[in-house]
Amino acid sequence: MSNGAEVIADGSIHCYGPLRGRAIAGAQGDPSARIVSTNFGPEIVSIAGIFRTFEQGIPEAVAGRAALVRLLASESDYKLGIEPLQLD
Repeated sequence: MSNGAEVIADGSIHCYGPLRGRAIAGAQGDPSARIVSTNFGPEIVSIAGIFRTFEQGIPEAVAGRAALVRLLASESDYKLGIEPLQLD
């Protein structure tokens, strides 16, 4: 995906290459949706309406690397978890 592009899916998004622009998974509220990329660098990610922007930069652990974005539930709310992936 290029800068300025947007992909919206009811389910998960798998991007086997650079992920730029906006990636919105679980657009109809599916909390089990995931975003997977082999080269993480988006402007915005969202799962089931929970958004995260990267105006302050992408975390160093996942910038330009393989990453998984998923919704994490706590006792009172939801937040997005971004984890590096090991592709070997």
